[in-house]
Amino acid sequence: MAKKKCCKKCKIFVEGNECPICKDNKFSTNWQGRIFIADAAKSGIAQKIGVEVKGEYALKCR
Repeated sequence: MAKKKCCKKCKIFVEGNECPICKDNKFSTNWQGRIFIADAAKSGIAQKIGVEVKGEYALKCR
């Protein structure tokens, strides 16, 4: 199984070769912690970490 990769800029987990949020192509497989945001508008945690789009995010991405 391949390790998941996350966008270095916005920390969302990415399947393809382009980040769906920032359209960047710089990824890392060196990350720690995961969080799933179901409703970014109502989530206090999403507001605290600066997330505006629902999805699965890494807490730390190097």
